[in-house]
Amino acid sequence: MARFATVLFLSLFAAGGAYAATITNTDPAPVIVIVTEGGKRVEVVVDAGVSETLCATGCFMTTPDGDRIGLGGGETIEIVKGSAVFK
Repeated sequence: MARFATVLFLSLFAAGGAYAATITNTDPAPVIVIVTEGGKRVEVVVDAGVSETLCATGCFMTTPDGDRIGLGGGETIEIVKGSAVFK
């Protein structure tokens, strides 16, 4: 039973990296989020009404209002009035 649980856990852990986070900007103006992934820092511009896919292997994202959020992939995030809202 313990072996089954370990295999299941490792399978779920490995599958988690295959998904990327999606961020959608619902604000009327473009926003900039800062993504730090694999030691590299990149500014990503998300235009109004547009969705971007990021963080395929996990990352940290700094939102327009200055919050720093750890992402593992698979999250759906909306920017609403400059703040990140998880869906």
